[in-house]
Amino acid sequence: MYRNSWLPEVFNDFFYNNNMPRANATAPAINVLETATEYTVELAAPGLSKEDFVVNIDNDGDLTIKMEKKEETKDQAAHYLRREFSYSKYEQTLILPDDVDKEKIGARMSDGVLTVSLPKVQQNVQKIARQIEVG
Repeated sequence: MYRNSWLPEVFNDFFYNNNMPRANATAPAINVLETATEYTVELAAPGLSKEDFVVNIDNDGDLTIKMEKKEETKDQAAHYLRREFSYSKYEQTLILPDDVDKEKIGARMSDGVLTVSLPKVQQNVQKIARQIEVG
């Protein structure tokens, strides 16, 4: 299994989870971005709409993305000679890092990209500097 050496070890299962095989060899590509406040998962889905997706957190706390596009053939006389960009069915489960706030996860579909926002848990940093009263 390929692993990026620049990724912290905790993210290896997040990015490379082989427990759920892809239903299609031409599965859509996924990008994962990280900022100080969140992770963002982007899934390429040209020609699809938000109704084609189901995104949820399962009982184990993992993120599951399911996509199914019902193909309607309008022209029965035509047939594909070559077809490489059909994502008729797809499912991927990602094991989330522990610092994801699972109550605030959101998803949106725009310009052929499904974007799932995974906000990080906000940790209150206690300030050390303070005035000490002399008694």
